[in-house]
Amino acid sequence: MNLLMVIFGLVAIFAVVGTFQAIKEKNLLGVVFNLGTAAIFGWFVVMTVLNAGYPPKLH
Repeated sequence: MNLLMVIFGLVAIFAVVGTFQAIKEKNLLGVVFNLGTAAIFGWFVVMTVLNAGYPPKLH
């Protein structure tokens, strides 16, 4: 689960970067999808860290 959280965290960070690029290009659909991706993946990472801790507790 450690590596999956790192990958999902990177996806969320890249989605935030993509949001700013889409705003700069005035691409409304890109902004919507990037914000949705950042929110969903970011929420998953935050809740996983709060629930399991980082590194995750073993038993």
